[in-house]
Amino acid sequence: MVDLSLARDNLIAKLSLEISDKRVIGAIRHVPREAFVPEDQYYAAYEDRPLSIGFGQTISQPYIVALMVQALELKSEDKVLELGAGSGYEAAILAELARQVITVERISELAEGAKRVLEKLGYSNVKVYLAGKKLGWPDEAPYNAIIVSAGAPNIPQILLDQLSLGGRLIIPVGSRWQQDLLRVTKRRRGNKVENLGGCYFVPLIGEGAWEEE
Repeated sequence: MVDLSLARDNLIAKLSLEISDKRVIGAIRHVPREAFVPEDQYYAAYEDRPLSIGFGQTISQPYIVALMVQALELKSEDKVLELGAGSGYEAAILAELARQVITVERISELAEGAKRVLEKLGYSNVKVYLAGKKLGWPDEAPYNAIIVSAGAPNIPQILLDQLSLGGRLIIPVGSRWQQDLLRVTKRRRGNKVENLGGCYFVPLIGEGAWEEE
């Protein structure tokens, strides 16, 4: 049997060397990652690597989650949109740091599973929606921050339109096989785009991104 408490402490110690935002580290420490992984991978819940959650999807590597959430520079009053709920793990971390989280997922079984786990853990400030054809969730825009857990071929204008002025968009952009993680800050005159480094995510499917194969 794996000692999950020890494994979590080891992961937190590792992440603390690379992630400077103590609020993000605290959120990762508080959220039980084992609640969001399949039973057959329970032992690997605190390994710093992605894990399969079925349907060709993964729960992201903890370091990448921490890096992306840190880059959002969240404030406690912020409203956040997440694309790609997956297991719900990242949404739980966002919910620790922001006032409200809207998360969308295109695979109904994953959306239902994420909603169930988040409710069980008491995250009342998270809404889980089944994604439509259009990217994001315009009905509840604008958002102070948007985080995309899938790779896009470009920066979708439809997501920028859902972002408030001064808001931050974190999105992997590139090919279906390799991307650069970008932070886009919305400005009145010319958005600021920063490259946070290389990454790999499953493709973002929807109007304004990739078509389903």
